[in-house]
Amino acid sequence: MKRPARGKTPKKQAAVRRAARRPATKRAQPRAERSPAAAEGEKLTFNHAMIYVKDVERALGFYRDLLGFKLIEDFRYEQQLLYARLRAPGGDGTIALHLAGASDSVLSDGVRLYFEIRDLDDFCRRLQQKRFYITKLPAMMPWGWRHAYINDPDGHEISLYWAGGNRMKKTVRKAAQKTNSRRSR
Repeated sequence: MKRPARGKTPKKQAAVRRAARRPATKRAQPRAERSPAAAEGEKLTFNHAMIYVKDVERALGFYRDLLGFKLIEDFRYEQQLLYARLRAPGGDGTIALHLAGASDSVLSDGVRLYFEIRDLDDFCRRLQQKRFYITKLPAMMPWGWRHAYINDPDGHEISLYWAGGNRMKKTVRKAAQKTNSRRSR
């Protein structure tokens, strides 16, 4: 009796055809090129975002007193506040404020902080009542999340937003357009 020829199963053949059609940049790296931590099974976790500021006391006043972050720790040297670590009021996320050098720039083109809050409109009204300037009032974005934009005292752009049920959806452009058209009437 003749043994059946060994070949790829239809599923494997389809996968090979799909992989061959993908551009080279889309292919996964070979295992040997992946990070050593990933190869060993260790998982990378996000710890905090460091924000370099010209005046830590002023920045602390903004993040703690205006946005509601909780001070976890701070570090002073010769009575000057050099560092403060804060926890978001609604979760485990943390940020750190670090004094920038006198001649160092604190500009951060290409980086924006995102803070989520369910009642975005009410939160923005409370900021305005405290005479805080909102650079862009809450609006529905084409991707289906409602955003407002503010700047901290050093000019770092911050997005305040609410994603709600649209959080894991790739695009909800039609829903956002429908909402925006209703608001503009």
